[in-house]
Amino acid sequence: MRFELGRIAGAAILSAGLSFGVAGAVSAQDYPHDTVTLVTHSSAGGGTDVFLREMSGFLGKAMGVNFVVENVTGGSGANAMAKLATSPADGSIFYGTTPTYINTSLLSNPEYDFTDMEGVVNVFLDPQIVFVKADSPYQTLADLIEAAKADPTSVPFGVTTPGSLDRQVMEQFKEITGVTSPVITHDGGGELLISVLNGTVAVAIGEIQELGPQIEAGEIRLLASYTEERLPNLPDLQTAREQGVDLVVTKFRGIAGPKGLPQEVKDLWAAGIAKVLEDPDFKAWYMEQSLIPRLMPAAEYEPFLAAFAEEQKAFLIQYGILQQ
Repeated sequence: MRFELGRIAGAAILSAGLSFGVAGAVSAQDYPHDTVTLVTHSSAGGGTDVFLREMSGFLGKAMGVNFVVENVTGGSGANAMAKLATSPADGSIFYGTTPTYINTSLLSNPEYDFTDMEGVVNVFLDPQIVFVKADSPYQTLADLIEAAKADPTSVPFGVTTPGSLDRQVMEQFKEITGVTSPVITHDGGGELLISVLNGTVAVAIGEIQELGPQIEAGEIRLLASYTEERLPNLPDLQTAREQGVDLVVTKFRGIAGPKGLPQEVKDLWAAGIAKVLEDPDFKAWYMEQSLIPRLMPAAEYEPFLAAFAEEQKAFLIQYGILQQ
């Protein structure tokens, strides 16, 4: 079983490659603002926060812009979406997109949702991994499943926000395996990591860029990846499928802005992202984080997001999370 996002993302590979050449043609233009704010619903240390802060240094040089990252937490992304939806569409402010902002829109009916913004450019697909504290008794997914079936409350699962993709992945994991453990939500990846380290939750889903220091320090242990194949930089980490759990998920990371952005601004973003994805230093960073570059300019990203939203809605209805 898998989310159809993998199919859509795969179809984007060719078009992403073509976009690099097109974007390069406008890279010499001047950006209309000296300072640009990048908003994230993620708390400090969360996946999107890390992604935006790491990218902004390289992107600033490529676009001649000073980027400032602002954390607008709360409401599973609703507060951040409201800030973007009510901001001017002049290229001065953008939002770091993940599936969370679509899922929150579908689940909680906020005043402003993903339809009040428009996709500007996608940057990465982000593999999801399962991790536990280093001294956890669980060495494999089979160990985890066995313990959860024996005593569900002794194996609490941790995810980020209620509207996050990892929340849905964990629910799908429960459906596939038959476990009934409670799922505890958090404000972001940073808080989730703390809960794993202090034993509040037994297992969690995350991204490599959130966990790098803890992996190097030997504070956490990775149990599986929700990928088709093993990650190149983690060749010993088995996929969930290899461990008998038929689940493949890929998370996207990109940029959205207020509705009505000028086409020139969108083109400059596509050019800037194309340039930084080829920067050797940035490439070294994102390869180490297992991030998969998938550049989609606005003309491709908007249909991608619309299709993803339809698939998520179907998934939520299928699993009884959303009423038809």
